[in-house]
Amino acid sequence: MISVEGFTKTYGGFTAVDDVTFTARPGQVTGFLGPNGAGKTTTMRAMVGLTPASRGRITIGGHDYRAIPNPGRHVGVLLDASAQHAGRTGREILTLGAKTMGLPMSRVEEMLALVSLSESEAKRRLGKYSLGMKQRLGIAHALLGDPSVLILDEPANGLDPAGIRWMRSLLKSYADRGGTVLLSSHLLNEVELIADEMILIGQGRIVAQGDKKSLLAGQAASSLVTSLDNDALARALQAAGFAPEPAGEGIRVNCDTAAVGRAALDARVVLTDLREGTAGLEDLFLELTADTQREQPRPPAPQAQLTNGAQ
Repeated sequence: MISVEGFTKTYGGFTAVDDVTFTARPGQVTGFLGPNGAGKTTTMRAMVGLTPASRGRITIGGHDYRAIPNPGRHVGVLLDASAQHAGRTGREILTLGAKTMGLPMSRVEEMLALVSLSESEAKRRLGKYSLGMKQRLGIAHALLGDPSVLILDEPANGLDPAGIRWMRSLLKSYADRGGTVLLSSHLLNEVELIADEMILIGQGRIVAQGDKKSLLAGQAASSLVTSLDNDALARALQAAGFAPEPAGEGIRVNCDTAAVGRAALDARVVLTDLREGTAGLEDLFLELTADTQREQPRPPAPQAQLTNGAQ
């Protein structure tokens, strides 16, 4: 278990992380989510002893990371996929890791196969790797010691859609076997597909935490629907006390999908598409951190007036 208790990190007068407290439990994927600069990497670096805390404490299995003997056998870490010697090959990097941890060399081949790095790719120097290949090698290195805890910072960066799906499956199966996974990302929609628990951080503070269902429990129900007769369906929804509005080729209405289905059945209207339109995790996060967002809506610039001599 990873336990973060009141972790605070300041640099001079700047507070990068402010009184952060949460737990990542065994058997779960915990998503640590927020925009770039929110404090995710600082917190994860502190977990593995690279950044000292100004206040608070972080433990893994009840121990400070530095107190864990042969930590690679217990905690797998990927904070920067490029943080290896660019002149070494992928196989050399894993081999050095295996020797450091006292592992058999067969483990290197197992990990190369697990992350789908071919024989020719394993012989290639890291400096010639694409970002996606570096991520695969980094995940292989994190898993090399068969650890019980994984700490991964933005591991989906550089992976193509097939690679992201592969990573989701890999991490989910790891957690299903009892492992603890802490996964950071600024891609909220991606992580919510596999995370059992989510920690949302903005400007160094936790703004929400819980599973997806509990986080979205307070959001008003909404549905998106398309039918063969949208006008008739809109009248039926209005008669049922709802307020339908045009949305693209269909209708958005302030009720759940079951209520839309009942209204359509009563009006004998055939539906061609019906889905939840409730705001997702990304919308919730943007709402919770609206006052700290870098990108703020701005009024359009006044259109320049043409003069008599303008071309």
